[in-house]
Order: sequence, then structure tokens, then C-alpha cells
Amino acid sequence: MSHSGSPVRDQTLTKASTRQPVNRNEVLLEVKDLSVIFQQRHGRATRAVDKVSFSVKPGEVVGIVGESGSGKSVTSMAVMGLLPSRATQIAGEANYRGRNLLTLGAKEMSDLRGREIAMVFQDPMSSLNPVIPIGLQVTEVLTRHNDISRADARGEAEDLLRRCGIPDPGRRLREYPHQLSGGMRQRALIAIALACKPALLICDEPTTALDVTIQAQVLELLKELVNDLGTAMVMITHDLGVVAGLCDFVNVMYAGRIVESAPRRELFAHPRHRYTEGLLQSIPRLDAPRGEPLTPIPGTPRDVIAWSKACAFAPRCRHAADDCVVGDLNLMPMGRGGHQVRCVHPADAPDPPQEIRR
Repeated sequence: MSHSGSPVRDQTLTKASTRQPVNRNEVLLEVKDLSVIFQQRHGRATRAVDKVSFSVKPGEVVGIVGESGSGKSVTSMAVMGLLPSRATQIAGEANYRGRNLLTLGAKEMSDLRGREIAMVFQDPMSSLNPVIPIGLQVTEVLTRHNDISRADARGEAEDLLRRCGIPDPGRRLREYPHQLSGGMRQRALIAIALACKPALLICDEPTTALDVTIQAQVLELLKELVNDLGTAMVMITHDLGVVAGLCDFVNVMYAGRIVESAPRRELFAHPRHRYTEGLLQSIPRLDAPRGEPLTPIPGTPRDVIAWSKACAFAPRCRHAADDCVVGDLNLMPMGRGGHQVRCVHPADAPDPPQEIRR
């Protein structure tokens, strides 16, 4: 597989020159108080996403980071209109260029998906159809949204694979997903997502199944596409290394809510929420003394309290006190660049007195 370098970048720039200029100060997607509730048997309900708000501009990469089960993927699926309608309650707004995606019908969303909003899913092997050649899966998007012949669509598909760094794209078009390596399958997914040059790209753990070398190539490709095409990107991941290398602004999620949001440099330099602090402390460091153990976050993501009653992270927090479990918490401004945190006793603040510790 060829490495992402100047040839791929030059081809991307050439193709990008035909795209109309974008207004990088425009808010392309604004999510307001998004909530998703899954109804279960016997009247029980699971609140997977709880009052989530964020926005993204053209040419900006906004990260949503957190452990598995924090609500990251459900948030993206709700925005894309991909959640099942049965036993699912969705509230709030997801305004894309002034249109609330949550109120659009199936046909309207189908017209937007692929053409203006695209998504790169986590597992390419399960996202690609195993019995359809790669070429047909790419050209299907082009013929669905553009007035283009099959022959022209095939030529465009070959060019897409080439710009995404897939060698011998003409042959790859005739192959099936199982004949491609993991990295090439992920690049094929990216090519499908970018076929119609969408204004907004949502990436749900796009590098999880890849080795470190291929992961770096895919991230470099995504970075080039954002810079060259002005594409807005929402990057969903649990990998803080991906966040550090790609994102401009970061939202940290826990138990369905955003607990901290900040510019990338501010977040890594001054993490305020105890959950963010715990995530960073649990990452191995090259400059750490040899033999020094990592500091894991105690408990599991299932150890939570309802947000309406307390800080959901309190059962796992070493700094929790009695006043952490006395009611709902809102995001509060702290620090620079729009830094916000949902915490009673944030980092860099004095610990509560010993007598009120839980």
C-alpha cells in the first residue's frame, strides 16, 4: 500500500480546485440538547444520549471522545437518521445549514446522505457489502446523487480510489471486500464517503481495526481532505492519540453527556474534569520513569448515577464529595477558548474538605 505523501496530496489539491470556496466562519452543523432514549420491555428505558450540544464549521475537526458506551456512536447515528424508529425517542435539534435533520422525512434524509453529509463507519468489513465488487459500491453513490453515466462514474470511482492511496485502482474496482487488506477497505469506505464531496463528514472510530502504520496513513489522508476541500469533520473515537493529532476542538463524553469541551491544546494542557484527567493519566508515556505503573480509572462505565440526581462520574471519582450528588450539573465556563466543564470539584481547584468527602 502506498504511503500518504506528496503524490496523494497533489492529486487531492488538483481535484479540490474545482470546488467552490467555503465560508469557514459558517456554523455548518449545530446540535442542540440532543437526547436519545431507547425503550425496553416492562416500561424500562435507557437514556443513551442526554442533552448533548456541539457545533462544527467548514474546515474544522471536532472530536467526540469517551469510553465505549458513553453515547458517541448513538449521537452520530441520530444525526444521520440511522437509528430505528421503533422504541426510540429522539429530542432536540441537529441543524444543518438551517434545516433540522431530526425532523426530515426518509426521502429528504436519503437525498442528503452521501451528497452533503457522509459517514465513515467503524468496521469496514461489516460496512461494505461482501457480495458486491468495490467498484459498484463506489459508483452507486455517484449515480444516485449525480447526473452521470455508469462509464463516467467508473472513471470517477477509479480516480477516487487513487486519491485515497489505493494502488492499482482499476483492478481494485473489480475485487470484493475480502480481497482487500484492512487498510485498503478503510480507504475504500473513505472513497465512498467522499464520492460526492460532502460538506460534512462524520467518522465513527475509523482507525480502530487498523495497525499503527495504516492508522497514521488514514489520519493523514483525512487531515489533507479537511485542509484541501474545507470539509467539516466530526471525529468519534476513544483514542486520545487520534484526538491530539487531528482535532481542533474536543468534546469529552461520559454516560451520555458532554462533561468537558475545549480547544485541543487547552484540553491536553489543562484538563479540568476528573474523567478527562483520568483518561490522560491512564495513557502510557515515553517520558515516564521505567516501571512506573499506570493510573487506571476505578470501576466501570456502568457505575453511574442518573445525571438528574448527581454527577454520573461520582462513583468512580477519587475526588467525589457529598456536594457531587445533590442535583443536576451544567457545563460551566472555565479556562480559555470556550473551555467548559461539568464538575463540582474540577482539576486545578482545591479538593473539598476532608469532612465532606464521600
